[in-house]
Amino acid sequence: MMSGRRFTLALAGVLLIAAALCLTVRNLRDGQRAGQAARQALEQMAQAEPEPAPEPAEEDPRPEIPAYILDPEMEMPAVDIDGTAYIGVLSVPALELALPVASQWSYDALKLAPCRYTGSAYLDDLVIAGHNYRTHFAGLKNLAQGDEVLFTDADGNRFCYQVIRTEQLAGTAVEEMEAGDWDLTLFTCTAGGKARVTVRCERTASPAAEDGGP
Repeated sequence: MMSGRRFTLALAGVLLIAAALCLTVRNLRDGQRAGQAARQALEQMAQAEPEPAPEPAEEDPRPEIPAYILDPEMEMPAVDIDGTAYIGVLSVPALELALPVASQWSYDALKLAPCRYTGSAYLDDLVIAGHNYRTHFAGLKNLAQGDEVLFTDADGNRFCYQVIRTEQLAGTAVEEMEAGDWDLTLFTCTAGGKARVTVRCERTASPAAEDGGP
């Protein structure tokens, strides 16, 4: 007959397994909702019409210089979708991902889409955080050096990057996350949230080339 101690340990094991299963199911459900929210935001962003530019007084053969090149410190424009401001779309072809990026980081916003953690694409120091949902950033750990990453801002300006390296940082390593001369950083938590999978990227094209200039 099982002793009281062995019974207690066995019961504790069963409860731990049940809790793990419940957590897995909840994460899968949250991930599905997040994927649907991201798709809906992308559709609405595509339908949003930017404000028309003023008509020039006379025809000018020179290409228009994007505002962010003239003023890199300008705030990134955003599109409001159901009360959440989005600064653009992040695309990772190797992972078949296209996701909206919320302007401000918050726990509620992360349930909808990846968020700007800090920085700006215009100043080449953009850091984007995302949950490790399968529909969001779970695949970051699979990226390899040289993989392409694209970011298109709310005005349609495209920024091209390539992955330089992937590293794992402690969950409390805030300064290390923002350190270094990286043009783009993407990160997400590992299972259990003790560490952060961190992808470092560099720009691969000049602004003129990205915006269709000569």
